[in-house]
Amino acid sequence: MKIKLHWQILIALILAVIAGLVTGTDGTLFGIHFYSVYAFLGTAFLNALKMLIVPLIISSIITGIAGIGGGGNLGRLGLKTLTYYMVTSLAAIMIGLMMVNMIEPGIVDGTPAGEIMSLDQGAASGVAEKVSGKSGSDVIEIFLRMIPPNIVSAAANGQMLGLIFFSLLFGYFMTRIEEPYAEAQYNFWQGLFEVMMRITEWVMKFAPIGVFALVAKVVATSGLDAFRPLAVFFFTVLAALAFHFLITMPLLLKFVAGVNPMRHYRAMAPALLTAFSTSSSSATLPLTMDCVEKNAGVSNRTTSFVLPLGATVNMDGTALYECVAAMFIAQAYGITLDFATQFTIVTIALLTSIGVAGIPAASLVAITIILAAIGLPAEAIGLILAVDRVLDMCRTSVNVFSDSCGAVLIGRMEGEKNILLEEGEKQT
Repeated sequence: MKIKLHWQILIALILAVIAGLVTGTDGTLFGIHFYSVYAFLGTAFLNALKMLIVPLIISSIITGIAGIGGGGNLGRLGLKTLTYYMVTSLAAIMIGLMMVNMIEPGIVDGTPAGEIMSLDQGAASGVAEKVSGKSGSDVIEIFLRMIPPNIVSAAANGQMLGLIFFSLLFGYFMTRIEEPYAEAQYNFWQGLFEVMMRITEWVMKFAPIGVFALVAKVVATSGLDAFRPLAVFFFTVLAALAFHFLITMPLLLKFVAGVNPMRHYRAMAPALLTAFSTSSSSATLPLTMDCVEKNAGVSNRTTSFVLPLGATVNMDGTALYECVAAMFIAQAYGITLDFATQFTIVTIALLTSIGVAGIPAASLVAITIILAAIGLPAEAIGLILAVDRVLDMCRTSVNVFSDSCGAVLIGRMEGEKNILLEEGEKQT
């Protein structure tokens, strides 16, 4: 019987702790240092993730935006849907930013956690110089970076904000050219996206090995002390996700859609449990649509547009997680991020959440983009791999619930009367 990926990662995590404690930094076998093996395997896994960034993000954003813009969908329904997705994603990010600034999981006893987590403090020294002395006026630079003078150079140098902006424009105007050319372009980018999804799924099969190597390397160097800040980070993310799931979304359902939030929780229970167990909003989509239509009473017209679009571009939980993870890593390196840099994180988290594939652990790719944008080493992502799987399950449930709330809210705004009513209340 094949063991599911999340169980493989959990087993790898346990074995990594044991191996790191047993071998330390000096353990050898046939003259080969275990620590060197951990470093090699961990670096190889991170390089594989970084290899996916440019083609995956560009192809997913272009096909997603082209899908919205095609077929006359950018009308009233499309505008409402996109507005809802942007507002809720931004709200989720701000909740995450508030929580991580308030709790400061990357600070232990008043000092950066990087030292006890065996981080290379020199790797981030250049970032401290870069961000020091900035003010709110530096936000202008963010918008300038959105328009790269050379798109190929931007891709080569990891300037993802410009690539994302270019992809948004390309996807939109791709639907404004003559049909034969538009279809050929769409088929090309959709084909590239499908290939990148397959490669991402293949790379994630090696996630247990990557987790083992990265965690074993940290434990070999610092022992179990490294898990204290990681536990605080874990509960910081959970608290932020719970706030969005239990407070923000019900308030929208109650006061904007005018429906009973508890009824919607009951209606969506099967889809939420499936999302939690699979960590994939794409895999859960058929069940999400079934629950929203049959249990919540939203029309097929609204459901068939809002939910597939949401599975592509609406990732509230993912955007929140990306923001908290980037801030946690910056705190662990001892870097104080000013308003301009935090605004950069918020902006990129919002934009990259559009391009995150709806498969397990795909947000790891997006986090590397944020780290690169603020100058932190991508290797720092190894800090959060140990707890990423459980958080992935939680944030996927938030993603799916937000999509379903969007369908309910937009259905009500479109004048639908029988949404989330009991049998005796339904109107004919």
